[in-house]
Amino acid sequence: MKQSYTRLKLACYSANISMSIVGNLPPVLFLTFRSLYGISYSLLGLLVLINFVTQLAVDLVFSFFSHKFNISKTVKLMPIITVVGFLLYALSPVLFSENVYIGLALGTVIFSVSSGLSEVLISPVIAAIPADDPDREMSKLHSVYAWGSVFVIIVSTLFLLFFGSENWQILALIFTVVPVSSLILYLGSEIPKMETPEKASGALSLLKNKGVWLCVLAIFLGGAAECTMAQWCSGYIEKALGIPKVWGDIFGVALFSVALGTGRTLYAKKGKNIEKVLLWGAVGAAICYFTAAISNIAVIGLIACAFTGFCVSMLWPGNLVVASERFPKGGVFIYALMAAGGDLGASVGPQLIGIITDTVAADPRTAELAISLGASAEQLGMKLGMLVGMLFPLAAIFVFVKFLKQKKKSNLE
Repeated sequence: MKQSYTRLKLACYSANISMSIVGNLPPVLFLTFRSLYGISYSLLGLLVLINFVTQLAVDLVFSFFSHKFNISKTVKLMPIITVVGFLLYALSPVLFSENVYIGLALGTVIFSVSSGLSEVLISPVIAAIPADDPDREMSKLHSVYAWGSVFVIIVSTLFLLFFGSENWQILALIFTVVPVSSLILYLGSEIPKMETPEKASGALSLLKNKGVWLCVLAIFLGGAAECTMAQWCSGYIEKALGIPKVWGDIFGVALFSVALGTGRTLYAKKGKNIEKVLLWGAVGAAICYFTAAISNIAVIGLIACAFTGFCVSMLWPGNLVVASERFPKGGVFIYALMAAGGDLGASVGPQLIGIITDTVAADPRTAELAISLGASAEQLGMKLGMLVGMLFPLAAIFVFVKFLKQKKKSNLE
């Protein structure tokens, strides 16, 4: 039995790496798609929206209808869906030679369905496996995603540098090895039984609990704090700090992911008192955002961007732990609802920063102010965007203080 669970854990870890491929490979390829196929920035941005909407739809479906699914079969189906999505994505220029974008969009929908399923189901699978310290097991699972992101970014950047962007399809096909490995591992594993509400009414009754919505708000703010910096640090380092793009990708996104993985790995080995970790993580993230926004020294800005990854490392998995502990009978429903909240934050945060940056940069009054500060309008817009990004971890501080007070009260009782 122990050996079976070891194999199952490896399957979940590899599935999480597949999620990191889905999240990080398309942005790395966007400029390649623009140069090779003339796809506009707005259509490239739409691929990000398609990814988000698809994952959010899967989250919401599972939130209310998890009792209708065979969880074990669905888990084992996920890597097959991922492989199909990657294949369609890679073969888009062949299958849709007249309009490559159609293939890219369809591939995005398919592997986003799998990513959404993984987000909803992998965490409860790990939580259902008997463990001495479930908190650390959850942190270990999510650390794999971060290290997977580092792997994807570095491998993709180096592949395109040495083999040319015109061979991007080979890169996408190579990455299908990961979900294939997941499939092989899952087929030989036994999935433990997981709690799900017996009816949709059971899910609706949980929605009346204010504590559930406090947890959703917490992961919304945590997801926004993590993904805003994850998606913007490369562009911010390049445009606002004046560091070349290649180094912005490697030292921006990759270093952020290294810090993210380090934080989760440390908690997996030594962590405890998750509510305190969440609180101090939010405090640290707010300080890092503020430092990155006001610093004119490239090295300090780079360090602040990277260290944000360490500070936000537990804001997603840690909130899953808190929610699962407070609502143990919610099962898959709670994980699905939390995934929806996290995905919403992961979309709203970066989008808001983009809007603020564009608006400020386009305002004629900004140019005069920027010149007086020794910067361009775009740089000033990005710095103001970073200051707004600070509001997410800042707001999270108050939520985590509430968590701590509630835990102390329950311990006293």
